[in-house]
Amino acid sequence: MKKKVVKKRYRGEKMLYVLIGIALFLFPVSIVFSKAVLSETNITLEQMRSKIAEQEGINESLSMQVDELASLDKIQEVATSKGMTYNNNNIKNINE
Repeated sequence: MKKKVVKKRYRGEKMLYVLIGIALFLFPVSIVFSKAVLSETNITLEQMRSKIAEQEGINESLSMQVDELASLDKIQEVATSKGMTYNNNNIKNINE
């Protein structure tokens, strides 16, 4: 008759197997979670870039309107409509 070989289990071996099992489960879950967070962050970033581009377009349009309204022709037009006259002798240039 053959003797059965009994494998001796060390203390904590079962706990080690449980920890390895938990780690093997949590590792893929954490990867999927981090990819989802990264994807959400990228979507938010692209939305912000879109808003920035839109605001830059608005700013450029407003800057062009300011340049148009500050032109000499427009100033003279508003001055004459208010009853003022353009006198070149009253204009002083200041150089920095």
